[in-house]
Amino acid sequence: MSDHFFVVTGGPGTGKTSLITELARRGFHTIPESGRAIIREEMQSGGDALPWADRAAYAERMLQRDLRSYEDAQAHSGPVIFDRGIPDILGYLTLCSLPVPSHVAAAAKAARYNARVFLAPYWDEIFTQDTERTQTRAEAEATGAVMRDTYTALGYEIIELPRTDIARRADFVCEQLAI
Repeated sequence: MSDHFFVVTGGPGTGKTSLITELARRGFHTIPESGRAIIREEMQSGGDALPWADRAAYAERMLQRDLRSYEDAQAHSGPVIFDRGIPDILGYLTLCSLPVPSHVAAAAKAARYNARVFLAPYWDEIFTQDTERTQTRAEAEATGAVMRDTYTALGYEIIELPRTDIARRADFVCEQLAI
């Protein structure tokens, strides 16, 4: 287990990436979400490992990238903040009613993060869609619920982020990390 690895999870459009950006600005080592990068790459290359095309291939690409990020982050001794973790892939497959391959489940169990996971709850006031985030409000809420269930089932403690501005959210995370 990497006790200095912290995950921020939740549904789309809940302020995760904005929080990660603020924590990076404050000097934390951060790992960006793999899903958006994969979507951009697949759209540029004409690939179909996309959430609206081949969801299983998309999940496999996320797993490959997330395992690499997890391994690379081992070089850092201070806190590392991940915009989503490997268990998010389990949650994604569950949300899509796709089978969870045994190697994905094994990776989520083996690549452990700090026991406390930060969940950005659905927040209607900040929810937006864009070309990469096409989920509806209902899908965003369902995603948050599945991520909560997935991490809880893996033995993580969920720390819900307050519905407040980014600076206060970052202050909250820093307080939780005792920094």
